[in-house]
Amino acid sequence: MTEGKEFTERKVVYEEKMNKLYDKLQQMGSLVEESIARSIEALKTQNQELAQVVIDGDDLIDDLEHEIEEKCLEVIATQQPMAKDLRRVATLFKIINDLERMADYATSIAKITLRIADQPLIKPLIDIPRMTAISQKMVKQALDAYVREDVELAAAVGKDDDEVDKLFGQIFRELLTIMMENPKTITQATHLLFVGRWLERISDHATNIAEEVIFLVTGEKRNLND
Repeated sequence: MTEGKEFTERKVVYEEKMNKLYDKLQQMGSLVEESIARSIEALKTQNQELAQVVIDGDDLIDDLEHEIEEKCLEVIATQQPMAKDLRRVATLFKIINDLERMADYATSIAKITLRIADQPLIKPLIDIPRMTAISQKMVKQALDAYVREDVELAAAVGKDDDEVDKLFGQIFRELLTIMMENPKTITQATHLLFVGRWLERISDHATNIAEEVIFLVTGEKRNLND
């Protein structure tokens, strides 16, 4: 077998393995998006059973992370990717770590629900679900940008992050006012502040993924949080 033919065949196998990894990544991303949505739905409806589903489902996301890690290592060991091909695998390592952290935040939100499920909510949840919808959109866009290597789609994630930050600012000010007017609300208001902060962190992790995509494609380190 000539060296050129061997390289071509190795490239074909590499692409096949990466496509399978992309499928696993999308599966993990969908589970994370679902976990985020369910955690907030459980909070809004004070549904303890749904909150427990989120908590129990975290193990499956962790298992997928480990499976993808192992398959990435297998690709590196058997296909010996170079240059950009190697960066694609390295970027995937970082992405699944970000996704795992998002799932942890969703689990933390579900645990908050279990703590306050027997209490009436001190305010209707309006901005928190808005933050959630944007964060879910950001996660999907960031993963799509990676698979497509789409710089413009990745950059759009940063704009959505600005909106999430603004919403968290509104939540912070509103809850602070409620606490000052009625000290009995402090405990629950603090829990809701944590929920807002964790949603903000989820959007930050989606932005991290988008930044990695831009670096993968262009070699440029861009801060989308500016």
